Amino acid sequence: MMTILIAFALLAGFQHPGMPAGTSHADHLKQMQKDADLKRRGALAMGFDQDTTVHHFTTTATGGTIAVAVRDAADAAGRSAIRAHLKEIADAFANGDFAKPLETHGELPPGVPAMQRLAGAIRYRYADTPRGGIVTIATKDPDALKAVHAFLEYQTREHHVSR
Repeated sequence: MMTILIAFALLAGFQHPGMPAGTSHADHLKQMQKDADLKRRGALAMGFDQDTTVHHFTTTATGGTIAVAVRDAADAAGRSAIRAHLKEIADAFANGDFAKPLETHGELPPGVPAMQRLAGAIRYRYADTPRGGIVTIATKDPDALKAVHAFLEYQTREHHVSR
């Protein structure tokens, strides 16, 4: 009987990621569905598979960065899709267009209304990286900086990435 219980516990662990302490099973299932929806919508909005790439959102004293890279250096198609997407969002964000984050997350991320209102005070610069690309966001405006940080911190939480 003990062997069966251990086997069941091990198999259950492969069904889905461990439930965080203090989280109900129902809340954990809701979070798993939210994560699956983010991956599905993200693949459509961004044009690449979320599981074959890694996102990094970094806050800095002058703004921050959005970096995306393929996990496999040989993934030329993924790298090309990342670069196209990041070039597109750098231009879109500079014009106050945040449709892609809305499509990806199913909600408007925090900071976006202020980033739109203060668009003239924020600069977006795209650059290639060896495995993808990076968008640097810079501002000297304190209110814009708060908005950029709120946006990037939300992205970090939603994409479950460490800084």
